[in-house]
Amino acid sequence: QSSSLSSISVNPNDKSIKSIVYYNSQISKHGRTGNIKDAELIFNHMPNKNVVSWTAMLTAYAQNGQINNARKLFDEMPERNVASWNAMITGYMRSKNGVDKACELFSMLRGRNAVSYASMITGYVRAGRLDDAVKLFCGMPMKWRDPFCSNALMNGYLKRGKLEEAVRIYEGMVKKNVVSWSSMVDGYCKLGEIGKAKELFDMIPERNVVTWTAMIDGYMKTAFFEEGFALFLQMRRESEIKLVSNTLTVVFEGCGRFDRYREGIQIHGLVMVMGFDFDTFLGNSVITMYCRLGDVDAALRLFNMMEKKDAVSWNALIGGYVQAENIEEAYKHFNAMPYKDVYSWTTMISGFSNKGFTEKSVELFNIMPYKDDIAWTALISGFASNGEYEESIRWFIQMLQAAVKPNALTFSSVLSSSSSLAALNQGQQIHTHVVKMGMEFDLSVQNSLVSFYAKCGCVNDAYKVFNSLDIPNAVSYNSMINGFAQNGYGKEALDLFIKMEENGAEPNDITFLGVLSACTHVGLVAEGRKYFKSMRALYKIEPSLDHYACMVDLLGRAGLLDEAYDFIKSMPSEPHSGVWGALLGASRTHFRLDLAEIAAQHISELEPDNATPYVVLSDIYMVSRKRENEELVRTMKRLRGLKKSPGDRSHRNFEEIKSTLGLLVDEILMNQDVRWLCQCQGVKVQHSQGIKNYRQGYSLRRNQEAKTFIIIWDVTLEASAQQTTKAGAAPGEHSKVQYSS
Repeated sequence: QSSSLSSISVNPNDKSIKSIVYYNSQISKHGRTGNIKDAELIFNHMPNKNVVSWTAMLTAYAQNGQINNARKLFDEMPERNVASWNAMITGYMRSKNGVDKACELFSMLRGRNAVSYASMITGYVRAGRLDDAVKLFCGMPMKWRDPFCSNALMNGYLKRGKLEEAVRIYEGMVKKNVVSWSSMVDGYCKLGEIGKAKELFDMIPERNVVTWTAMIDGYMKTAFFEEGFALFLQMRRESEIKLVSNTLTVVFEGCGRFDRYREGIQIHGLVMVMGFDFDTFLGNSVITMYCRLGDVDAALRLFNMMEKKDAVSWNALIGGYVQAENIEEAYKHFNAMPYKDVYSWTTMISGFSNKGFTEKSVELFNIMPYKDDIAWTALISGFASNGEYEESIRWFIQMLQAAVKPNALTFSSVLSSSSSLAALNQGQQIHTHVVKMGMEFDLSVQNSLVSFYAKCGCVNDAYKVFNSLDIPNAVSYNSMINGFAQNGYGKEALDLFIKMEENGAEPNDITFLGVLSACTHVGLVAEGRKYFKSMRALYKIEPSLDHYACMVDLLGRAGLLDEAYDFIKSMPSEPHSGVWGALLGASRTHFRLDLAEIAAQHISELEPDNATPYVVLSDIYMVSRKRENEELVRTMKRLRGLKKSPGDRSHRNFEEIKSTLGLLVDEILMNQDVRWLCQCQGVKVQHSQGIKNYRQGYSLRRNQEAKTFIIIWDVTLEASAQQTTKAGAAPGEHSKVQYSS
């Protein structure tokens, strides 16, 4: 920048009009480029100044955030014209908390013009005061509405999602310009009306780079990558418009999001051939694209070539390494960053959590200079995803104590932790916080509440939250369908699935896990087969191993064990232990020793440390009175050092579990229906002795505040859970017994 009068060529003796015009243009130029010192130097040494000179300097101050200097100059002006007033009004509207002062000046201005109204309406829209903008628009002279004021108000409506009002303004415009067309195309795209956007785009007589970019971006944002990419190529073929960074960034972002490596390299090569200037903005978009595509080496090469790097450059590369699970390289570049922002810290906290290093996440979190809600949430969700549910809730409490407002993901994480702990009282308190903070209508939070209550066995509460949703999405339906299914309400789950289809929500693989589970609980074999086949035929969903396990469970419970075994043999890929576990459980229930031995053999090969197959075989041999084989199984188990999973006498709450189960059994015996006791995962009961044995498949969770035991039948450990009677708990259902302190 210049530092002397001679360096900016001001001649104190030249008082010609030509020189004044030149000096005025130089003041405006330096103001636009941020060289406020040079602008001041020219202004202060001009031999003659006119009202344009003063206005140019005033505008330079306003453009560079020096609103107080602008107002001081405005007050000192020997004369003002409407441009001076408009410059000051615009400056106030763009400054923080300057709207009221702009209104004050506007009310004093007598010779208003179209720019005056456009400045006010644009400022109102930017400040979120749309009602004031509408009021001013309706009261202004008709001749000044189009196109600038109409464009400003139309953009205000579009930002609020008020498409009908925006269309009304657009259609009422007598004079439209390229900004009008581009704004409506962009608005239609952002509100999901991609067809209407393209229809309008095709009608535009004059398209500029903004219009093309808006339409391309609209396609990319609504998952129509092919159409967006084809439009970009059409722009290159048919238009003489010069490519700009914004357009290229949109295309690079689309390539990264939709995993289009070939197209990404193609456009990168085009940019290189054209000799395009890789500024920081464009370079960051290419780095981000390569990181999303998993080519961190290519991202690193471009990163090293960039002359100017900002925090976004570093964060994109670090995020790429985290995504590639190369935490060492991510941490190395994190430590090399000249300046770390909140996003940098949060990315590393999430990265360490994803690798299971939660202690390192806490270490980084504690030394963060500033912790926002996203940083807190990264830590809390990290604990939740690693199964450290108590820590997740403990840090959530600390977040509240630190007066940091949780966001939707925070609540989703702690509700997930609460459901995993069956901490009903804790989750209800979190629900209270949700309401207090005005987030009870956030769809993601509502979905988490549905899932939480369903997993805690409170199906009525889950359904109450579900019914409060304005427009349930696929996640909402999945949570409720699976909630019904897990709690034994198979018919309700299937009815809701039908309603989901009627309402146009698209089922996915998770939906069908709930649907097949529901068929299992109700015993609808034919319907289960139909739904399983429809996954491929109607919905183009490839069944996963878990879907196959559900079908084996369905057939096994119905006593169709040979069909279940044939079904396993017809699978396109190797079954996992859950599939064989379903067959093993069904074989025990129906005393099919031959299939039980086959299933147990496969499970022991897949999971050598799993004691379940040996326990089940031992039970079947004992019932079959094959003592010799039973002793052989127990000996094999002992030699291999296997232990049963949680549920044995070593549990710290064993006595409480025994006592609580005893109460349940007594209640069932009073109902004179003990058939379920012979089927419930090896729990053996004698009328006079109460509970004698406890098998894997049950756990107890204690809620101190509610004075409640929650006994959970863990169907993940015992995939073969069989039917229960009216008195017993269905698989996944929580049986609650009150106790006194």
